[in-house]
Amino acid sequence: MSAVTDLETLAAAVAAGTTSFNANINLLRRSVDPATARPAAVLILFGVLDDRPADFSADAVPADVDVLLIERAATLNDHPGQVAFPGGSVDAEDASAVDAALREAREETGLDPAGVRVLGSLPQIGLPFSNFLVTPVLGWWDKPTPVDVVDYGESAAVFRVPVADLINPENRRTAVLPGQGRSTGTPAFLVNDVLVWGFTGIILSSVLDELGWAQPWDESREIVPAL
Repeated sequence: MSAVTDLETLAAAVAAGTTSFNANINLLRRSVDPATARPAAVLILFGVLDDRPADFSADAVPADVDVLLIERAATLNDHPGQVAFPGGSVDAEDASAVDAALREAREETGLDPAGVRVLGSLPQIGLPFSNFLVTPVLGWWDKPTPVDVVDYGESAAVFRVPVADLINPENRRTAVLPGQGRSTGTPAFLVNDVLVWGFTGIILSSVLDELGWAQPWDESREIVPAL
């Protein structure tokens, strides 16, 4: 199957309730009180990057398939400097979490939402540090448009990462916070000196697992994120 077919199959399975995410996702889902948590949404946007194929070759995914990520501004109160999916709070004017994810992605990266095919939404996930209940929106970039930082008060960088480089076992790590045991470690990715960890690393790792794209990797390779 093609990458987009794999994504469509995952979205359909989630909608039908015939798939579930791993223990880390389930733990995050239970980590906030839905009655008090603030609704939010992120866009997990896959597409084809023509001019920068992956360095790593894997049968599971083509070398030119990528995912859109941002680096949050270091001055933000919530998760400063961390790599994340585009997204943010669901505002009163948003008709749905999908609308919020597309709006935030446009505001943060300048992408044209008209070129994004929304495949579906994944189960809501808790983000305890900032008390958000996040809906991940799965998308395919049918008609990519140029992206870049729109507001440096919000984002420090916008970039597209080849998925094959993310699943390269050499680029996988377990992120462990200072002073905490390995039992608290979470999946992370270290690509081109950029560390994807925390909430985004957990979601990305789980999605890649569910898609069947992930490769076996050494979970004992630890890294301590800079906070």
